[in-house]
Amino acid sequence: MAKAAPTFSLKDQLFNAESLGDLAEEYARAVPGFDARAFHSAALSGVADRSLMDCLDWFADCLEPYLARDFPVMADQIEAAMPAPLDPSLRDDDFGRFIHAVPGVLAVRHGLEDHRERALDLLYAATQRFSMEFYIRPFLNRWPAETLGRLDQWAGDSNYHVRRLVSEGTRPKLPWARKMTLSLAQSLPLLDRLQADGTRFVTRSVANHLNDVAKTNADAVLARLAAWEALGTQAPKERDWMRRHALRTLIKDGHPGAMEMLGYRGDAPVEVVLEVPQPRVVLGEALSFEVTLTAPEVVPVLVDYRIRFARPNGRSGEKVFKLKVGQVGPGKPLVLKKLHKLKANATTFELHPGRHGLVVQVNGVDRAETSFDIV
Repeated sequence: MAKAAPTFSLKDQLFNAESLGDLAEEYARAVPGFDARAFHSAALSGVADRSLMDCLDWFADCLEPYLARDFPVMADQIEAAMPAPLDPSLRDDDFGRFIHAVPGVLAVRHGLEDHRERALDLLYAATQRFSMEFYIRPFLNRWPAETLGRLDQWAGDSNYHVRRLVSEGTRPKLPWARKMTLSLAQSLPLLDRLQADGTRFVTRSVANHLNDVAKTNADAVLARLAAWEALGTQAPKERDWMRRHALRTLIKDGHPGAMEMLGYRGDAPVEVVLEVPQPRVVLGEALSFEVTLTAPEVVPVLVDYRIRFARPNGRSGEKVFKLKVGQVGPGKPLVLKKLHKLKANATTFELHPGRHGLVVQVNGVDRAETSFDIV
């Protein structure tokens, strides 16, 4: 019997003998009496039984015996152990090493209550090695006015990792992060400072931030994007990119205002014909269908399709899939063919036999619908 392929472990890629060895060497050079071998052995021994984020707390536990109890002195030691800042000449995707998130753990653990300003200084230095987006949030919850004051300063910093922290750290739905109590009135003015940033690493964060907001307040996002366009501070190409990225969830949901902002008319005169040659599909095989769009005038179209999945007990669930962004016009129909794999072993959305629905959505409006059976 063939052996199963080894599964990928992000934790093992990030936290291993090599990365922990590098961390040990950094502290050995900066902290007198630091036992690099003992730290390495202890830190590595705790990786297997912990989640990725819990590992960072464990590494902080392993470091603490070698650091000063007085937080200002501890912060000096941590800063002395930091590697060189990430290359400020790069423009995107320079995330650094996750192992360098540990200073954020210690800043929150020992500086949040009694040493706020020194702890924020530490986060400022640390985020130039690895983003402190998880660790600025406790300070925003505990000291909102004071921390927002810092972020307002950092929005104009010369280092783009610092500027990105302003947007990323205040995202309403930042993955893996603890919740925050900021209002949009507190956070959106920070994005005003960053929306025309010259670094894509920053503007991607701004767009992701807006996409988070859009999930609960679409009008606020559309208003902000319109206001930024009126300012004229964004390059047109970058403005269009940010719109698409910021509105992606609303577009997937067929939100009329988002569609209109991107130039896709919900009332466009488009005729749609949907054909499913084999409406009976075996689980594990693919559903084949063809969509033909025609129009009496030139019309930009954004075509998605939704599958209405049959669920046990008569319930249903839907999922949207992208199909095509294009143009249709007189004498130029748009013909789209698709094979949609119906995975028997899907881990995110389990499929069940029964009658399912297929809906074609054009510019956010349902235009054609049929059904098929999974057997």
